[in-house]
Amino acid sequence: MKRGERTQPKVVSVAFEQNCVTLEIAGLLPLKTLPLTLKSSQKYRQIAASIREIGLVEPPVVARDPSQPSVYLILDGHVRIEALKDLGVTCVECLVATDDEAFTYNKRISRLSAVQEHKMIRRAIDRGVSEEKIAKALDINPQSVRRKVRMLNGICDETVSVLKDKPCPSAVFDILRKMKSLRQLEAAELLVNANNYGVAYASAILAGTPQSQLVEGAKPKRIIGVTPEAMARMERELARLQEGITSIQESYGKDHLHLTVVKGYLARLLGNARVVRYLMLNRPEFLKEFQAIADLDSTLPTEAA
Repeated sequence: MKRGERTQPKVVSVAFEQNCVTLEIAGLLPLKTLPLTLKSSQKYRQIAASIREIGLVEPPVVARDPSQPSVYLILDGHVRIEALKDLGVTCVECLVATDDEAFTYNKRISRLSAVQEHKMIRRAIDRGVSEEKIAKALDINPQSVRRKVRMLNGICDETVSVLKDKPCPSAVFDILRKMKSLRQLEAAELLVNANNYGVAYASAILAGTPQSQLVEGAKPKRIIGVTPEAMARMERELARLQEGITSIQESYGKDHLHLTVVKGYLARLLGNARVVRYLMLNRPEFLKEFQAIADLDSTLPTEAA
């Protein structure tokens, strides 16, 4: 570059049109088929309740069909639009993307964990929002809201730090609360290492916890149908299981990476509207299987709207 010459600024493509547009819901074209069981799910009921109580927080994202500019493809917000239909809404304000690439929507976001939900509810209450209002917006009863507020009572800070961004149900914290702080932390690390945050697994850890590591140490653990000898054997088996989990972590990481790459590739493939249309017309059976894989929250048993 010669002295005195100015460098040309790089051109940055705009991902969305500057202004939102209001469109008729009936004219929007979905890029995927919603499961038949969607409307009976807790997730759908919560989204519908949230829209009914506080309105649509995040507008759906659409893109113009390259072959028919007057037709809009739904890139993100299929469930929200379905909920709006059921609520009798005929038009919706949408964000218009300049490309029909849907790969990034709801595929690169962090799901709200129980700890994060607890903090959000506490903050809302501190700012004057009533428990009844929160319960209506989340489609739960006020008692559940109060339970979420008390969820971390008796849980040590270290355990909260380990599980703060993990998909750990609130019922698991009820189980952890029965353990002393050090054992709580050990149990949390077991859940993370096994990538299993189920209540059944947490209950198994509790059953395998020595009496001295329970909060009520003087009170014997009682599980219906389990003898003291079986309880001792369960504790030994759990200790061996912990050693086994540690030994397979290295190979597990590599296998999990391969599965994640495959899932990510399929998700990116299905994010292209042209590919989806081709599969829908020529290989509908492939499209159904690909969507099932791409919509998994994880490659292990563990979508947003």
